Amino acid sequence: MTVSKTKAKLVDVARQLFAKMGVENTTMNDIALASKKGRRTLYTYFKSKEEIYTAVVESELEILLDVMKRVAEKDISPDQKIIEMIYTRLDAVKEVVYRNGTLRATFFRDIWRVEKVRKRFDAKELQLFKDVLQEGAEKGVFQIDDVDMTAELVHYCVKGIEVPYIRGHIGAKLTDEERDKYVVNIVFGALHRKENFNQ
Repeated sequence: MTVSKTKAKLVDVARQLFAKMGVENTTMNDIALASKKGRRTLYTYFKSKEEIYTAVVESELEILLDVMKRVAEKDISPDQKIIEMIYTRLDAVKEVVYRNGTLRATFFRDIWRVEKVRKRFDAKELQLFKDVLQEGAEKGVFQIDDVDMTAELVHYCVKGIEVPYIRGHIGAKLTDEERDKYVVNIVFGALHRKENFNQ
């Protein structure tokens, strides 16, 4: 097994154990046993449980980033793209959090530890939003004075509603059509989408 495959296996086994037993209740020995690798192999890649937890969060964020890149690269108009990116982002984060069971509690309780790991992801996501907004401005779909500032605002707005969205506090009583209407009105109102462009 190559170095990267061994490391990826350790990370995946750790993720499964964290999801099932919780981060606090999982030991490095549990990870070594479940992965069928010796403790020496585990400690070759990770010096502590904190380090492997960070790797688990990073691997989940890489999956999320790949999903967002696929949307950004679609051959659709920038206005459709920005809405799809927002929904994809929120739904993918929700799916990651729920798929990880007990890890979900750690995500909500220890948001600042997760936040440290997210810095690289945030920078890449911000660039994806910038690219789509720039494309929209160049094609005359959006009227934007400052693409960088607008991308930051979109990024932080989406990030800010992440936890309430995951917990079902936002739009829980709305139909999908009603929810879409609100999102479209807010996003396109802020981006001054030209009327001749339809979603």
